[in-house]
Amino acid sequence: MPQNKVTIKIPKPLYDHIKTLIGESGFNSVTDFVVYVLRDIVYAEQKENSSQFSPDELEQIKKKLKSLGYL
Repeated sequence: MPQNKVTIKIPKPLYDHIKTLIGESGFNSVTDFVVYVLRDIVYAEQKENSSQFSPDELEQIKKKLKSLGYL
């Protein structure tokens, strides 16, 4: 089953610069590198956002920790 893909356009000088950077890095193509970087950024942001608590949640956590004698 073919994988769904779309085309993203980037400036040619940026493409050329990335191509030079990945020379012997193990990436087979500029596309592979760009996908790797974008995934890394997106998943890091998702992980960062998912671990943040609202002020109300933080207050509840503090109350529970205090009732257990940790604070």
